Amino acid sequence: MKRLFDIVAAAIGLILFFPVMLVVAIIVKITSPGPVLFSQKRLTKGAKEFSIYKFRSMVSNEQREKNTVQIKGSSNEITSIGKFMRKTKLDELPQFWNILIGDMSFIGPRPELPRRLKYYDERQMGIFQVRSGISSPASIVFSDEEYLMNQVKDPEKFYIEQIMPYKIELNLYYIKNQSFLGDIWLIVATLLKIVNRVNNEDVVKDKELLKQKEKMVSLIGVEY
Repeated sequence: MKRLFDIVAAAIGLILFFPVMLVVAIIVKITSPGPVLFSQKRLTKGAKEFSIYKFRSMVSNEQREKNTVQIKGSSNEITSIGKFMRKTKLDELPQFWNILIGDMSFIGPRPELPRRLKYYDERQMGIFQVRSGISSPASIVFSDEEYLMNQVKDPEKFYIEQIMPYKIELNLYYIKNQSFLGDIWLIVATLLKIVNRVNNEDVVKDKELLKQKEKMVSLIGVEY
């Protein structure tokens, strides 16, 4: 049922959002030199590699972007329109195609970079039981990720040591508790989170798991 929903919803999304995508593509093209779309190797179900597609949100240095380490949301490598797209998730619209062809789902762990697989232990590899997704409980809980990145001196170190392990736990929580109706709610919650109309407690019921973010944030300015 989930795969059928993904196919139908992605096809409808591509049709309905085509005018929006066309406008975004034109703006990206005229505001900075370089390709409209950005592709990058990511991992999905079974740790299988695929090419994810986004509207380009960084300066036109494709090789730099493809091999980037975690950067701050305020970095001058992100274009002005890119910052707006990232905040509103418009840069993710091309992923309707990834969903349609079976690389991704609407809801699932965000697709991981292959180079980060070396940090995973056997248990954490459990997130690759399902297709990667556009959104998930981890995406909602870390909707403020770029803000957090702006608060630390070394975003890559902070991401690898703190954010990534916590996201993995949230993804494992999702996989353990996933349901079709739950996925529908997470799609709605993702949209509501953009306009700050949903709380983390509405998507993650495990209070102890949510408390880990408070502990992580407390390290900013102390260890990072």
